[in-house]
Amino acid sequence: MNEQNRNTARQIYLPLILAAVLVAGMFIGRITNPSGNGSSRQRLMLAPESGKLQTIINLIDEQYVDSIDASNLVETIIPEVLENLDPHSVYIPPKDLKAANQELEGNFGGIGVEFSMPDDTVMVVSVVSGGPSEKVGILPGDRIITVNDSIIAGVDVATNDVVGMLRGDIGTKVNVGIQRRNRKDLIYFEITRGNIPMYSVDVSYMVTDSIGYVKVNRFARNTYQELLSALAKLKAHNCSDIIVDLRGNSGGYLDIAISMVNEFLAKGDMIVYTEGVNSPRQDVYANGSGSCKDIGVTVLIDEFSASASEIFAGAMQDNDRGLVVGRRSFGKGLVQQQFSLPSGGALRLTVARYYTPSGRSIQKPYDNGVEDYYHDIIERFEHGEFFEKDSISVNDSLKYKTTGGRTVYGGGGIMPDVFVPRDTTYHTDYYYRLRETGTIYQFALEYADKNRKELSAFENAKTLKQHLDQQPIGQLLIDFSKTKEVKYNNSEFQKSKELIELETKAYIARNILDNEGFYPIISNQDEVLQKAIELIKTNQMEALIYSTEESNTLNEQRETAKSE
Repeated sequence: MNEQNRNTARQIYLPLILAAVLVAGMFIGRITNPSGNGSSRQRLMLAPESGKLQTIINLIDEQYVDSIDASNLVETIIPEVLENLDPHSVYIPPKDLKAANQELEGNFGGIGVEFSMPDDTVMVVSVVSGGPSEKVGILPGDRIITVNDSIIAGVDVATNDVVGMLRGDIGTKVNVGIQRRNRKDLIYFEITRGNIPMYSVDVSYMVTDSIGYVKVNRFARNTYQELLSALAKLKAHNCSDIIVDLRGNSGGYLDIAISMVNEFLAKGDMIVYTEGVNSPRQDVYANGSGSCKDIGVTVLIDEFSASASEIFAGAMQDNDRGLVVGRRSFGKGLVQQQFSLPSGGALRLTVARYYTPSGRSIQKPYDNGVEDYYHDIIERFEHGEFFEKDSISVNDSLKYKTTGGRTVYGGGGIMPDVFVPRDTTYHTDYYYRLRETGTIYQFALEYADKNRKELSAFENAKTLKQHLDQQPIGQLLIDFSKTKEVKYNNSEFQKSKELIELETKAYIARNILDNEGFYPIISNQDEVLQKAIELIKTNQMEALIYSTEESNTLNEQRETAKSE
């Protein structure tokens, strides 16, 4: 059939199938969520309509001029229906559902290694402590040459394909052939796949003698427990202030965000409320059982902090609990619920909007479609919002008040209390080329691998950095970059030298000490984190939020909370 006939058939049948799928989706949603506002009679009335989809598909299957795959036709149409709703209502096909759920459930079946692929060879960067690979004796620096009967080294295998070969159901076995430094022959291991945790708290450590830092990358099923462990660790070091870093955190489970916020708020403080046409308003309050009600808190956000991250930041801001530092967040204020479908796939459907305690809906507009919605970040960059506070467009009609009477704004994302622009002081074309080609990362990986025995003697980031500071890291990187065809520019290197060398050392440390090595080193060039530390050290936190009288009232409230 030629292209013109195909387009004609699509124009004839597409509107009919769209309508049928929409009705069927409404029916499925009501059955899956019987607590909706629709009555039993309304649900029964919808049931006969759901037959339209099957009728149309059967008609096309039996009468259409060419043979078709009816199931593929339906799979194609469903996403087009959802495009007419909001950007976050999505259909997950059966083949993608397991991977999609694993991201938030916080675990998967695998062998327990983190790997990289320099020169088309899988190199083990780190081994999960107590995981399947560590139990059989696999070490950082090992190269995986074969998986079962397949050679994967030097044959341009895609990273996703390697992941697919190594992951699998818990309890199943996989055989790998390992090339180890100073060993001529391959070493073969049979590994029984186990439950591998996906950690969502990247790191927690003391950035000063009294200030703790926690980096949270998503709100997964296990994130709350990870946070509790991180907080306990910091409090054991007499932490009086905590910085919660949510930059780049795109969100996750709403209930997990609520539990995390609860750790910092006093009893009766509102955390969030949700509401939708078919979802009655639900208010959520802190229950007073939190472990950090008497500890100062600062939240770091950026343009990629979204959803649950914005719930956390908005609750702290609206309750005048602590400052939000960084740049305006993404602006996702929609709540999704996942509905299982008979096909084995799932529908993540937006069922409500969430609102911060002051009443702000921080969902940015999506009237112009999905493409414009996600292009908003680029537009914000182009008009200078990442670099100048004055460039942020604020609508006076969207003013709200915090519990302490401060003005905050809605209309799309959380506006930080303290704006910190992107720092491009050390950025040059040479620096960007090193990053874009992956040269810094590749050099760090190779350097760590060649010097692993010596570097592994250092137990923390501080002592490891002191050692690296005595090494000619910059010159070694320059020599390495020339083999990767990155043209050297001396003047640009000198301008970017401090940043380039620090970043390189941080990546070397990550290959030896994981994130416990990376973050303490890279923090020296983290302008947002350094600003937060400065605010805490100079006691500007309370001054920016409260007057003296209001601050005294807050202290009284905190003392009351402690006694309770």
